Amino acid sequence: MREVSIEEARRIAVCAQVLDGSATGVLDTVRRLGFLQLDPIAAVAPPQYLVLWSRLGPYDRAELDRLLWEERQLFEWNAFLWPIEDLPLIRARMTRRDRALDRRLIDYLKENAAFRRYVLRELERRGPLLSREIEDHRPSGRDPHRWWGERKMGLMLGVLNARGEVAVVGRRGKQRVWDLAERWYPETEKMSWPEAKRILEDKRFRARGVRFEKGRWLAHPDVADGAVGRRLTFLSPFDQLVADRDRAEALWGFRYRLEMYVPLAKREYGYYVLPVLRGDRVVGRIEPVHDRKAGELRVLGTWWEDGQKPASLAKPLRELARWLDAKLI
Repeated sequence: MREVSIEEARRIAVCAQVLDGSATGVLDTVRRLGFLQLDPIAAVAPPQYLVLWSRLGPYDRAELDRLLWEERQLFEWNAFLWPIEDLPLIRARMTRRDRALDRRLIDYLKENAAFRRYVLRELERRGPLLSREIEDHRPSGRDPHRWWGERKMGLMLGVLNARGEVAVVGRRGKQRVWDLAERWYPETEKMSWPEAKRILEDKRFRARGVRFEKGRWLAHPDVADGAVGRRLTFLSPFDQLVADRDRAEALWGFRYRLEMYVPLAKREYGYYVLPVLRGDRVVGRIEPVHDRKAGELRVLGTWWEDGQKPASLAKPLRELARWLDAKLI
């Protein structure tokens, strides 16, 4: 690691996150980022697609689905998409036992052993299946779960997925399709969790380029400082460049929070506001909304950071509308 100035740190962070215009394809971009986060709220587009648009422009969204479900170069686990070569690392993470959460998951499976066996038998016999296609099975007379109510199928499938016994093998609309992990995941080498954790942490550091430690910006040894240019784009709230809110504030003085759960009267900006990146600076915010029924992309507001001159957003907005197959309003 080497210490760098904040100006260097900004450039390195943008380049490491492939936001400098150097992105060349979906698979290569995901590999360089390390993962894509999933989230059901999509005021513009689901975050896994929007993160790629920020780097690639109007790419073919079907390419991501092909890489996931046909070519299997990517896989879904724990609300993230990962490159398939990282499966040995994630498998080590699936079976770890060092956290209170891991122990709770293990205890849950032990307490509901009959339910677990039932779900695995149904998938073995009839899979792949949606959760609603598996007849519910009451494992106990316990009170309804606070998230899943009396129907506990979603909870069991989620726990089995977290522990590496079942896998997400497709999507029907927004619904996940489940099957036995052994039928979906390829064979891989086995790895201890401490070794996998070290590698994952290094990959994450490499993908982000820099980290702030004891008042100093430290750069990963494999990343380089370089020219960024004046490229302008919008970022998903789940983009790694801004997902760590404290880090984004330290890099740019940019205080960013999602306000979707904030009452309307108390919002500072809007429901689903996207940071605006120009070159190596986060210069403002924009609130575009994709009305899928009307086929329109509307802009509800724009806000510029102090000291930043307003820039023309016409080009990225046209590209975003074209990518969404929507009319720009």
